[in-house]
Amino acid sequence: MSYLGSTGEHSAVFRPVNEVPVLDRPKSAAHFVAPAALTRGQFGLFRWEMAPGAGGPEPHFHKTFSESFYILDGTVRLFDGGTWIDAAAGDFLYVPEGGVHAFANDSDEPAAMLILFAPAPPREEYFLELAEIIDSGRTLEPAEWAEFFAKHDQYMV
Repeated sequence: MSYLGSTGEHSAVFRPVNEVPVLDRPKSAAHFVAPAALTRGQFGLFRWEMAPGAGGPEPHFHKTFSESFYILDGTVRLFDGGTWIDAAAGDFLYVPEGGVHAFANDSDEPAAMLILFAPAPPREEYFLELAEIIDSGRTLEPAEWAEFFAKHDQYMV
């Protein structure tokens, strides 16, 4: 998507912090700072906060979008498909489409990072639906989990 005009336009989008939806979970909080709907699908940007020992997702990959991680605070264990790395504030990991990755907070301190998805899938729908499944107490069969993950372009390895 390119701008083809010659004079520019007033099209910037400002979102004050009090308007950012937050999915608050017992061990983490996902701040949906800039979901696909806000960025015309160009990218998604979430702030991910983790309590001490929060763990994280198992190794997985996505077929249609890249994912990047920028550590803000604490230590986040990042998996780059081959090695687990203890990443600290200022460290960055880029994972292209198809790249196996994972993250976790295994430390005794809280941690926070930015997660950037590009181009932007409606990734918040994955996290909201996952929270709904967990909160409902439903148990999914392996085939149902596979279908859920595939619906959201997440393939576990």
